[in-house]
Amino acid sequence: MDRREFLSLSSVALLPMVPVSAASAQTGGAPGDAPLNEAFDKIFNEQVRAFPTFATSLGLDKGANADLKSKLDTRNYQAARAEDLARNRKFIAMVEAVPPASLSPAGQLNREIVLYDLGTNLTAPAKYDLDSVQSPYLISQQDGAYFSTPDFLNSAHTIDNAADAEAYLSRLAQFATQLDNETAEQQRQAARGYVAPGWSLDLALGQMREQRSPAADKSPMVESIVTRTASIPGNWGARATAIVEKEVYPALDRQIAAVEELRKSTPAGDGAWRIPQGEAIYADALAQATTTKFTPDEVHQLGLAQVAEITAQLDTLLKAAGFTQGTVGERLAALNKNPAQLYPDTDEGRVALIASLNAGVKDMATRLPRAFATLPSQPLEIRRVPPEIQNGASNGYYRRASLDGSRPAIYFINLKTTGDWPKYSLPALTYHEGTPGHHLQISLAQTSADLPMLRKISFYSAYGEGWALYAEQLADELGAYHDIERAGYLQSYLFRATRLVVDTGMNSKRWSREKAIDYMVATTGFARPRVQREIERYCASIGQACSYKIGHIAWTRARARAQQILGDKFDLKQFHEVLKDGAMPLTILERRIVERAEAAKRA
Repeated sequence: MDRREFLSLSSVALLPMVPVSAASAQTGGAPGDAPLNEAFDKIFNEQVRAFPTFATSLGLDKGANADLKSKLDTRNYQAARAEDLARNRKFIAMVEAVPPASLSPAGQLNREIVLYDLGTNLTAPAKYDLDSVQSPYLISQQDGAYFSTPDFLNSAHTIDNAADAEAYLSRLAQFATQLDNETAEQQRQAARGYVAPGWSLDLALGQMREQRSPAADKSPMVESIVTRTASIPGNWGARATAIVEKEVYPALDRQIAAVEELRKSTPAGDGAWRIPQGEAIYADALAQATTTKFTPDEVHQLGLAQVAEITAQLDTLLKAAGFTQGTVGERLAALNKNPAQLYPDTDEGRVALIASLNAGVKDMATRLPRAFATLPSQPLEIRRVPPEIQNGASNGYYRRASLDGSRPAIYFINLKTTGDWPKYSLPALTYHEGTPGHHLQISLAQTSADLPMLRKISFYSAYGEGWALYAEQLADELGAYHDIERAGYLQSYLFRATRLVVDTGMNSKRWSREKAIDYMVATTGFARPRVQREIERYCASIGQACSYKIGHIAWTRARARAQQILGDKFDLKQFHEVLKDGAMPLTILERRIVERAEAAKRA
């Protein structure tokens, strides 16, 4: 994980510290396992101490780490980047010091994956003096402390007593320093050519102004602590109001003024090609996001082929359902606008929409035992994206549950307008974000007794998002889609295939944002406002959108290979037990599945 991932991490996983002896037992007791797991423990514990928000997100800001709960990372960006780079190099040396030959097979797998993970953290700071190649802009419509810290304080910082409330106020005051540090670094990076497109800055400014617009005592940052300290004696609201009014708002004003100035001179264009070394940065971003060595052109061509294949499947399905006029995109667009498919664009309509998602989760729970030997016990909650950040937020995302049950897993859906979510499209979303998608996969990994801590918390977009797309397919195999809902599932696949085309188109082939929007609307039939938010996301987070379909292809190919090896001995439930091995790069995943299949064949 790089620094910005720690800063923005709000996926809550209350993970206990793992003693070295327990970790060693996990990998079978080969001579090198104990020193390797000791290294893993040292790395993990140092990461926790170095990144206070990371500690809070993992529920480890207590006991010996209780002091971390009152802290944010307020280091100067350049100094922090140098420190973090040196730390990652030290971590790599610690892991490499344990010879692979001294390890059990599980230890060798853990060593390989952790080294891969640590190695990716060197790319952005060492090659480009950036925090992330996938998010090269510090401030955009979906990046920045203005966006992430208030959400973190509200959703990850727990308040159970007066000490927690004091820690909240301490962090709230440090938020001003964090904003000023980020403003200074964004100005420095802008001078080097690394500043978001103009429309992105416009959206960011709109969200900053919305954060800034309430009177200080009505700010969500104040309301959050007031609501959660109702039974805790103290003048929390007044103290938070004073901090917001005298410290946070002035820092936010300074950031707004700086971004307004940067807006005047930001380079034209939308994709990564517009920034210095943009082609190299995008190639590295694509490699990190997909955990492959595909070139942008190879991904683009794969996307075009996938679009053609899925469009043909949809054509057949829609004709059978009586939708025969126009292109597939036009037929889907007409279906999207059918009043029978839409919830009212009202508060009541949003409540009804979320109720339908919860019903889908309950229905899927009855089907899962047919495909899984191990099921998650963590609860899943469905919420709308907070309205104050919905303009820049993605259409849906997942946050993991705590292990102690104190906080449920949450999947968020962006309900800026219910028109973005016709009824037939919603089941696929639930199976992607909930079960058998992200919720099942992440929950099984974080509760696996066979993984060291570093592996439990790792996430690879191609692995996780690829699994979530595979989960949509699995839901079809389990008979979860009804009638025209299968069109929603295939439309979801078409949407991810289209991403391969537009992400590479904008960031490598110099497509404009408008061309990418037109292509996606025409191909998928999605509403233009929804598509526009998606396209804008791919300009700020480059390469990541390609991880979904690339990952799905890897999962389905690996399953087919396992079926080929095992023949009649193939067991779908046992195949899915690979989730307990934790997240890993796709190339390692496919090798691991072959190893498991061959071992099962010999058994």
